[in-house]
Amino acid sequence: MSGRVLVVGDVMTDVIVVPEGPVVKGSDRRAAVRSRPGGSGANQAVWLGAMGAPVVFAARVGASDKAMYETYFRGLGVVPVLAGDAAQPSGVLVTIVDPDGERSFLTDRGANLNLCPDDLPESLLDDIGMVMVSGYSFFAPGPRLAVQGLFAAARARGIAVAVDPASVGFLVEVGATNFLDWTSGADFIFANESEAEALTGLAGHQAQMRVLGERFGTVLIKRGRLGAALGGRDGIRAELPAPQVSVVDSTGAGDAFAAGFIVAHLNGADEATALARGIAAGAKAVQSIGGQPAAVG
Repeated sequence: MSGRVLVVGDVMTDVIVVPEGPVVKGSDRRAAVRSRPGGSGANQAVWLGAMGAPVVFAARVGASDKAMYETYFRGLGVVPVLAGDAAQPSGVLVTIVDPDGERSFLTDRGANLNLCPDDLPESLLDDIGMVMVSGYSFFAPGPRLAVQGLFAAARARGIAVAVDPASVGFLVEVGATNFLDWTSGADFIFANESEAEALTGLAGHQAQMRVLGERFGTVLIKRGRLGAALGGRDGIRAELPAPQVSVVDSTGAGDAFAAGFIVAHLNGADEATALARGIAAGAKAVQSIGGQPAAVG
């Protein structure tokens, strides 16, 4: 592989709730409730590590959790570069999983909101082949300033940068134009169809591809059960279906997709092969509960 992957993003504790049926307002519903490590950036880093990629993960956590998280990530083949926050606890995400596998989220980003430039020194870029940043890092001023500085330093060194929009709700909140201005020029964007629609104002992945291609070098649009497509300003260059699998929980599927694609790309695979590897990883992810590989979750 050509260089290590540097992932920047959130660390969260995922509280996953799977009700036996529709939630009854004002009353009870039996449910399976599990707590697991999560966060979009953390998920990407762990999936990369599970695929054998050399990966460094930079993030901010509650100071009392720092040693625990460092041990956790090291055990999964991830080199952690974590800042401890004395004021805010580590982030928590409550995920409610519908019977069809779709998810709704309640988010307390906690210490992630205080990620700052000091947490992302330029020395992090040594021996790095690609920088991957979760879109959550762009949704608050402090983390945004930090990752924009890292992106600029990476580009100056000729290091590829990639971004995942991460959340339609937050995209709408900050404004699509703002997000595009903050991230334009990235070599890769990994977006699902809803995120691509929010960013372009267009329905249909072919039109979305062309518009996003004006801003980003390579556009990857994840289409869930329909697979994924890759292209740019000239349209789609590769499009593949997804295998038919039983969807248990779609949490982390996009993170697994990104990891599968990045590993194949950095190992020299052509675009269609890398796209296929991403789709296969996403399909694997939806077959178990949680956003990280079942063997380590």
